[in-house]
Amino acid sequence: MARYKPIHQGVKLLAVDFDRQILPGTFEHALRHLVDHELDLEGFHQRYKNDVQGAAAFNPAVLLKIILLAYSRGIISSRKIEAACRENMLFIAISGDSQPHFTTLAAFIANAGELITKLFTQVLLICDRQGLIGKEMFAIDGVKLPSNASKEKSGTRADFLRQAERMEKAAAKIIDTHQQADASKTDAAAAQREAKQLKRLQHEAKQLRDWLADNPKDRQGSKGSIRLSNRTDNESAKMATSKGVVQGYTGVAAVDCHYQIIVEAQAHGTGSEQELLMPVVNATASMRTPETVITADNGYHSEANLKALADAGIDAYIPDKDYRKRDDRYADQTVHQQKPDPLSNKCPKPSKAKTYKPADFQLAADLSHCLCPAGKRLYRTGKNCTLNGYASVRFQGAFRDCEPCTQRPQCLKDPAKTRARQVTFLQGKRDDTPSHTDLMKPKIDSDLGKRMITQRFATVEPVFGNLRGNKRLHRFTLRSKAKVDGQWKLFCLMHNLEKLAHYGYAA
Repeated sequence: MARYKPIHQGVKLLAVDFDRQILPGTFEHALRHLVDHELDLEGFHQRYKNDVQGAAAFNPAVLLKIILLAYSRGIISSRKIEAACRENMLFIAISGDSQPHFTTLAAFIANAGELITKLFTQVLLICDRQGLIGKEMFAIDGVKLPSNASKEKSGTRADFLRQAERMEKAAAKIIDTHQQADASKTDAAAAQREAKQLKRLQHEAKQLRDWLADNPKDRQGSKGSIRLSNRTDNESAKMATSKGVVQGYTGVAAVDCHYQIIVEAQAHGTGSEQELLMPVVNATASMRTPETVITADNGYHSEANLKALADAGIDAYIPDKDYRKRDDRYADQTVHQQKPDPLSNKCPKPSKAKTYKPADFQLAADLSHCLCPAGKRLYRTGKNCTLNGYASVRFQGAFRDCEPCTQRPQCLKDPAKTRARQVTFLQGKRDDTPSHTDLMKPKIDSDLGKRMITQRFATVEPVFGNLRGNKRLHRFTLRSKAKVDGQWKLFCLMHNLEKLAHYGYAA
């Protein structure tokens, strides 16, 4: 038989030169050089007051290198980062065998705050110096991720008040039962269970009352509506995603089309993308030129956003929600929409029944009434109404016709709660002046607009694919907007460092 050289496995003692473990041209080599020679960490050093008294601290430069290296390898957990500093030779080399505790790493990320924003800006300036930012187009997009907050502890102040009252009533009932049973013999095990339950109810009711006292007002939306609060992290939000409802934050990024450098990163406790466009655009003012184009998907489209961009003189391509229907390239999109999503829940979802649209109703020529698909007359409730800038006529069916109708499931979205069907017919715009949305549609439908949409996809989607797929950023591990914003900027900073390393960073 052939003879082979022995293969060593397990433990082996070796003399290791840490410097030779960091190979030129790699991410960790660029990371070490940047942190040690380019980045100004004076803000981190000023936080330490142990020059005369106190124990020696871990160098913030070391902690920063450890965390960014871990993020680049898809390691988010502080405990796993601590283990890597003990067991992985690359982490041992980059940290100089420091081996910080996981609480030290977690505290460093949580308390960095504004210092991370300054680091992000410094790295961005280095990318600009290296010629990696073209400033021709900035593509904006976002991702909704869960955070360290309980979705079950969301609600309005009224919801929390009702919960507290129910718990207090349940606790009072248990106390009353105990008082009535004092004179008789009771089961000791049952009494112990009830005492434990009483303690839990009183504790949770007190927590609710304390939270209500500390938060005298409900959270307000951008249009004055009430937003759900959260008792574990009141700056987070309950957001609907394609994979279900999550309690967390939206991480937004503006990406340059030249080398996919992230020029701005923000985290917000809202799922409304329309609210997030202008804060990101305004933050990129120092990086933009008069020729820089802003692109975003249709989730960021609104008349107010388009007006703000036009007033600022910013060239933008932000499609409306129906642009795919007008684009021949998406003619067969329904075929792909019917395919199952490999990342979604495999449980079959109940299909929503389609209800009658205004086109299914027959409008009288004199606008006095309309007929429903069942042949019943709907009476006019408003003739000179305005809906989204359009003149409209509204009709409503009679209760005597709608309530016994057998077509209620096809006509009403909620037949159990809605008594009669209402329908509105649009008659034309009140003002002939074209809106910013009207002006954007032909711009999007043009050949240049179609190229911009394609270029936006190719610019920003791979960046989020890298952060979510390769780096395993599936959730934020912190609470409060400031801390989550810092963690999101650290991930985006790490992405920019990878670009610097890939394109041959030179000091």
